Amino acid sequence: MSYLETPESDTWSDLLSGGRLPRLLLIWLGVWVGAVESLVTATIMPTVAASLGGYAYFSWAVAGFMVGTIVAVASAGRLAERFGLARACACAGAVLTAGCLISALAPDIYTFLLGRLVQGVGGGWISGFAMVAVAQFFPERHLARVFASATAIWALATVLGPLLGGVFAESGGWRGVFWLFSAQAVLFVFAALRLFRGAAPAERTVRVPWVQLGLLAAGVAALTLASLASHWLVVLGLMGVAGLMLFRLREVDQCATNRLLPGGAWRLQRTVGAGYATLFAVTAASMALLIYGPPILQALQGLSPLRAGYVVAVQAMAWTLAALAVSGADQEGERRWIRWGAVSLLLGVTLLAGVMTAPVPWVLAAAAVCGLGLGWGSSLMNRRLLRVLAEEDRAIGSSALIAVRQVGGAVGAVLAGLAANLAGVGEGMSPESAGRAAPVVFMAVLPMALFAVWCAWRFTRSAD
Repeated sequence: MSYLETPESDTWSDLLSGGRLPRLLLIWLGVWVGAVESLVTATIMPTVAASLGGYAYFSWAVAGFMVGTIVAVASAGRLAERFGLARACACAGAVLTAGCLISALAPDIYTFLLGRLVQGVGGGWISGFAMVAVAQFFPERHLARVFASATAIWALATVLGPLLGGVFAESGGWRGVFWLFSAQAVLFVFAALRLFRGAAPAERTVRVPWVQLGLLAAGVAALTLASLASHWLVVLGLMGVAGLMLFRLREVDQCATNRLLPGGAWRLQRTVGAGYATLFAVTAASMALLIYGPPILQALQGLSPLRAGYVVAVQAMAWTLAALAVSGADQEGERRWIRWGAVSLLLGVTLLAGVMTAPVPWVLAAAAVCGLGLGWGSSLMNRRLLRVLAEEDRAIGSSALIAVRQVGGAVGAVLAGLAANLAGVGEGMSPESAGRAAPVVFMAVLPMALFAVWCAWRFTRSAD
């Protein structure tokens, strides 16, 4: 074992030395841009709709961004291999810049929606390429700390994003948000061209799996539309279409020589497959609180939007602190914390199903339990997955870390949304409908939390 691989070098100071700090800062910028852009835009959308007269198309801004993001993240690994990480990142930043400029200059809602779709593609690529950069530039001993620090940036975006959006919305200058993000994207372009030059060289023989990406796009689009539909029969129909598309994607990708996901990713009996399934299920189980926690508390407890948003902030901060606390765990600790994380998330979701109508401190405590579960497992799951991947799969495997989570988020949103609509939320969030929805939205994602526990146990057995 070399000096660099000794346990003593597995420290934050070692992580930030050796020329790694500038690249880590760039990765943080990529995470920040990907996270805060969606959160800020969600906050300013009522103002945008009032300005452009597009209330009827309100939800399409979210749908277009989500579809663009997931498909882009899924393709990031192959694109980084084909064109080289530096040029791929520069292209992603340019696309995000173009999308932001389109929205900033939009004269009508249709142009704005086009800008949101382009932003989703650019932001998704940046997020995916950031994960590829982690796999290429950082040794295994630092991966958990890198992912934990990225979680902290995401948590910061969760707290500051809505605040930033509120400032622009209240000032009436919502277009300034997109000018700001276009400037950040330009900064990312020039920094990536300089700092990511030492990545693996481009391989022109690598092909992009367009068939699989088309099936993924169709499935994600159906899932997204299902999360926005109001009638439960339409929701079920769209979920059926999404399931068919994703099942077909599994069949095609398993037999393809040019894969979208790493080898073994579609098989639960393999370590890689169990790992991605855990990421999927954990994210799906966490969506009910993220989407319905604040509005339910506003309707039931009379909280302001800002105070109700503290529930999500508490979960995000608990997630960050837990991830940082376990980032130095060895492989035995890794197995233990991944399992404890899944169990804690299951406990938190179960508690939320019972305490949403209780005093707010109980809700905050349950949200913190969920956050601890997410934090204990998230960064260590990423590290473990990258370690068990074959070398030729590290690029697509690293970008898939986000793609699989995004798809899990879409599934969780649909499950919670279907439960909420059955409880009457589709007709408005009144105290009565909120009271009915409070337990059932969490019960709807409870099977995902149970599935996460089962997958976590399989994932943390001996590697293949």
